[in-house]
Formats: sequence, structure tokens, C-alpha cells
Amino acid sequence: MLGWLCVTFGVAFSSALVPLVSVELFVLGLAAQEPQVHWLALGAVVAVAQVLGKLLFYFAARGWIRLPAFLHRHHDREHPLTARRVRWEVRTKRLRDWVAQIRERCERHPGWMYGTYSVSSVFGMPPFMAMVVLAGLVRMRLTAFIGVGLLGRFIRFSALAASPALFAGWFL
Repeated sequence: MLGWLCVTFGVAFSSALVPLVSVELFVLGLAAQEPQVHWLALGAVVAVAQVLGKLLFYFAARGWIRLPAFLHRHHDREHPLTARRVRWEVRTKRLRDWVAQIRERCERHPGWMYGTYSVSSVFGMPPFMAMVVLAGLVRMRLTAFIGVGLLGRFIRFSALAASPALFAGWFL
């Protein structure tokens, strides 16, 4: 059982970093195939791994982690902007303005940010990854970020891990 929990931790941590990895499918499959792994243990392991992985994005958004050079915007003064670059700047300006407006609203209404982050940690809507970055940008307290994230992720993945047994009981 400990081996499965360690594998689960690795999959959950990697899914926190690379959104293409689906920890939800892994948890459902593991809970269905290995009923000796308790659903509460699965929920706790996934919650801890997910929040630890998302902490890297939170720290980067807060400016506590320096991103690699290729992720920074470079403005070459020597080379004129190409037409393609100008179009890209115009398109992303709208997105940057929209993010700035959301950030400003979250800073004015911190309760809204906590509520949205907690809903996102349980239901995944709005996307949890976006909420993690926004939480870092608006400087949500680290203790609140970890506490709310752990609780929400625990609820989400414990319910998910318990669901195969629930459905199996209906069909037996």
C-alpha cells in the first residue's frame, strides 16, 4: 500500500507541474483496481502533492522564484519590431489588460479571492492553475494559500477516490 501512495504522490506532483498529466484518472483507476488503498489516504497524499507542486507557480507569481531567461520578455532596442511581433503585442495587450483588471479587483476584495480560490480547489472551476497564479499575483497569504488549497484538494480527491467503490456497490 505504501508503494502505491508513493507512486500516487509522484503522479500528483507531476500533474501539478504539467497539466497534461491527469491525476483524476490515475486516482479513479487506482481506487478501482487497488481497493486496499484507503480513499482518505489517497485524498491526503494527492492534496499534499498537488499543493506542493502548485507552490512553485505561486512563488513564481509572487516573484520569489526567478524564472529562466527564456520566459522573460525581451525588448531588443537594436532590432525593429516585425509585423508579426506587432500583431502579437496587440493581441496580448488585451489579455494583459484583462489580467490587470482582475488582479486589481482581487486586491480590492480579498474575500472574493479566497472564496474563488476555495471553490476552484474543490471543483476545478475556475481553473485551479489560473487561480494559483492569481493568488500569487495578488499576494494571498501563504498560510491561507496552503490551508485552503490543502482542504479543497483533499475534499476533491477523497471524494474521487471514494467514488469507484460507491459505483461498484450499485452494480453488484
